[in-house]
Amino acid sequence: MFAVVRTGGKQYRVQKDDKIKVEKLDAKEGDKIDLEEVLFVDGKIGEPLVKGARVSAKVIAQTRGPKITVFKKKRRQNYRRKKGHRQDLTLLQITDIKAA
Repeated sequence: MFAVVRTGGKQYRVQKDDKIKVEKLDAKEGDKIDLEEVLFVDGKIGEPLVKGARVSAKVIAQTRGPKITVFKKKRRQNYRRKKGHRQDLTLLQITDIKAA
């Protein structure tokens, strides 16, 4: 059985024991959280959410993504800006999927 959940403005297809990296959530390592924005589970499509469905997960780690270089330039203007960015991520392990 799989489900489609929405968190951090993105959608993820998850199954039991999957590990996913999502946008940073306000939780500590070892915490158990419930993802309640379930869009699809067990053949039921939500309108937009499936009522009563939830996906339980355990926070494995708070980590950061790879470094991305942002470079801006305007030709012939001597304008150059270089920045780096690393996105904060949360690593989750899916423990349970409950349908309505």
